[in-house]
Amino acid sequence: MEESVRSDISDSDFSVDLRYELGFGNHFSSEALSGALPQCQNNPLVCPYGLYAEQISGTAFTVPRKLNQRSWFYRIKPSVTHEPFKPRERCGHLVSEFNQATSCATPTQLRWKPMEVPERPTDFIDGLYTICGAGSSFLRHGFAIHMYNADKSMDNCAFCNADGDFLIVPQKGRLWITTECGRMQVSPGEMVVLPQGFRFSVYLPDGPSRGYIAEVFGTHFQLPDLGPIGANGLAASRDFLVPTAWFEQSLRPGYTIVQKFGGELFTANQDFSPFNVVAWHGNYVPYKYDLSKFCPFNTVLVDHSDPSINTVLTAPSEKPGVALLDFVIFPPRWLVAEHTFRPPYYHRNCMSEFMGLIYGGYEAKADGFVPGGASLHSCMTPHGPDTKTFEATVTARADTGPFRIRDTMAFMFESCLIPRVCPWALESPYLDRDYYQCWIGLRSHFSYEGKTVSNGDNREIHPEE
Repeated sequence: MEESVRSDISDSDFSVDLRYELGFGNHFSSEALSGALPQCQNNPLVCPYGLYAEQISGTAFTVPRKLNQRSWFYRIKPSVTHEPFKPRERCGHLVSEFNQATSCATPTQLRWKPMEVPERPTDFIDGLYTICGAGSSFLRHGFAIHMYNADKSMDNCAFCNADGDFLIVPQKGRLWITTECGRMQVSPGEMVVLPQGFRFSVYLPDGPSRGYIAEVFGTHFQLPDLGPIGANGLAASRDFLVPTAWFEQSLRPGYTIVQKFGGELFTANQDFSPFNVVAWHGNYVPYKYDLSKFCPFNTVLVDHSDPSINTVLTAPSEKPGVALLDFVIFPPRWLVAEHTFRPPYYHRNCMSEFMGLIYGGYEAKADGFVPGGASLHSCMTPHGPDTKTFEATVTARADTGPFRIRDTMAFMFESCLIPRVCPWALESPYLDRDYYQCWIGLRSHFSYEGKTVSNGDNREIHPEE
């Protein structure tokens, strides 16, 4: 257990060294004041320092112990101390129920260019908009993929997502995130998970910021099983960082809680900061991870490994081995396969794939897919390397020897559910309407050079024909 930085540090001082707890799925204890955590019980008649005890549950009370997630907060005032919620305007670009009324089905390959800085000051909440998704937050099954584009810090307000977990991947600009468990700095090249129900605020120290968000309903992210890989590799538990306790105690008149509930936004006013948790313990916590620490595995002889080998986190479905949503990355690594087309192969997949690029280039797309952009290849829609990548690869012919992919970080959100696409994403000025052209130039390389082959109807064809 580690004491954190003192209370009442302003946003301008956020860059001081933040301390973190280490590990994934551990039971943590943290206090900003020594002795603030009760001993031997969770809910004493009188808590130390006159604090209130409050539990947040991420799972049902009765799930098996190994799956149970909950934390206890010891706070200056309980979170229930607020005025009634009221509907909030300007939430039309968020969706948590995917049906014909809210979204469209299309098997076409889609790609979007990077967003420009917002035309008017926009914070993280107003900069959120849904690209696609499937299922229902009310039925507790499904996912949504959002993007955010903001240039203004959240002011005297906090956000709470009652629908599901947010997995945020910043692409441009750092995020200084304050949560009820403490504070985190999340930079491009890192990711952060903010579990369902946590209140948080986002400060933008670098000005304009944009990135990607995967939201899952009714489940939580976990580390994937390693199977034949063994006990080590991919994302190591020790590299996940959890914030340590930090609190605000001053009055904050007019402070606003913005809650996402069923894809709609509601607001409630209170006179204090929700970040008044002096101590906490539990295993239901926000956490972040530096993607550069991922330990990739790959083929060492022939053929191209399936992308599942690069899974960082997975949100499982009810069917074993099938993900509601996987978070997969394509980091710098060596390619050494012999006699092999090394870029990703052409493919049709029963899963649906949303891709983003944090920095650098992507090995399957020589042109058009740039940092801050995105693409969507839905269930059984064919996709693969563009013409330029394919031609450059096969023209080389001879093995080029080991080759290191450098200075790149692409990622994929992959789901067993078929996504429906929101109308504003299909109508967006950033939609690349010429995306299909990247494959149109693929030509036939078929040649049999004097050999007898079958034309498919059992009639032999000779070269002179």
